Amino acid sequence: MLNGKKIVLGVTGGIAAYKCVDLASRLRKKGAEVHVILTRGAQNFVTETAMREISGNPVITSMWGEIHNYDVEHIALATLADVVLIAPATANVLAKAAAGIADDMLTTTVLATRAPIFFAPAMNSNMYENPVTQRNITTLQQRGWQLIPPASGHLACGTSGIGRMPEPSELVEVLENYFAGEGGSVESADGNTMDSTMGNTMQGLKLLVTAAGTREPIDPVRYIGNRSSGKMGYAIAEAAARLGAEVTLISGPSALQPPAGVEFFGVESAREMRQLVQERFPACDIVIKAAAVADYRVKNVSDQKIKKNDAELTLVLEKNPDILKELGEMKQPHQTLVGFAAETQNLLQYAKGKLEKKNLDMIVANDVSKPQAGFNVDTNLIKLLKRDGSIEELPLMSKKELAYIILDRVMKLRM
Repeated sequence: MLNGKKIVLGVTGGIAAYKCVDLASRLRKKGAEVHVILTRGAQNFVTETAMREISGNPVITSMWGEIHNYDVEHIALATLADVVLIAPATANVLAKAAAGIADDMLTTTVLATRAPIFFAPAMNSNMYENPVTQRNITTLQQRGWQLIPPASGHLACGTSGIGRMPEPSELVEVLENYFAGEGGSVESADGNTMDSTMGNTMQGLKLLVTAAGTREPIDPVRYIGNRSSGKMGYAIAEAAARLGAEVTLISGPSALQPPAGVEFFGVESAREMRQLVQERFPACDIVIKAAAVADYRVKNVSDQKIKKNDAELTLVLEKNPDILKELGEMKQPHQTLVGFAAETQNLLQYAKGKLEKKNLDMIVANDVSKPQAGFNVDTNLIKLLKRDGSIEELPLMSKKELAYIILDRVMKLRM
């Protein structure tokens, strides 16, 4: 997907700048032509020599340096770029770009280019969550810039939280997904090809996806859970990101790696998922609840491991909140809400009841007792039920392919 693509890589003055040596190397190995701009701050973390050797092209460090061709340098870069990637993107450069300031080579180039611009913020959690920074990010997104959300974890400042720049492999995948979405076909996990002519049809939309099963503790060692792997929800999140949406994925425990370019939150219990979902729901345009949320939890969770003995163990269960029903009650006219119904009998009857009871716009129904259509497999056999009473039955296919079909039907509902 990146072969022959001209990528302008803007590196700014954050500690994550050291990752850009690896990033430039990976892009070049994919066949991309990489042109690096180092801001003055970035040069404190990575050298011009290193980036020149890795990229194979002259590195721009100043508006007033050596002229490499007869074109005005920032205009030449702005014109040749198929895409601009700013990684890491510091709070400072985001503020300058949002204000339209052009006082160095990078900010001047992004002001002059018509190429798509991707940016990967990397900074201290408090700086990232500061309302000023969030306002600047929103401003840039409204102008069509593509946010690559930061990851959570240990930060260079010694604290933990959101603000880590995604790994170079993930940034490369974001660009590959973008160019894949421009047209042609994308290969699915099973070797088939899926139509990607939807392009960036979800550009500007905020999508929330839940995935995998939740775990309800019995004691510090044991829990009640279910067989959901999260494969369907992760596939939907990945497809939506490819189609240009700003995606948040909230997942129960899963062995899967979060898709690149997706804001990810991991949770354990239904109540933890509920809190995160309700916090983010008001800002979302589309919510797809693919998670298998536990209906019940243990009423009295033991603080210590329950020791085995000859007696029977009785667990008293109490109902968990119905997250999907609550969202249906909160839903606004501009929002689209999609649920899942995984059943073993009376599939259509139960799915129709859930569609109406929970005020959904569409429900994805599947009989998990059928071969290759249940949990922990890469394929699914689904029926799509809509509020107008229509039922669309789809053949067995990969979950990655179904993800695009589900999103296509969601977009048609919003027309």
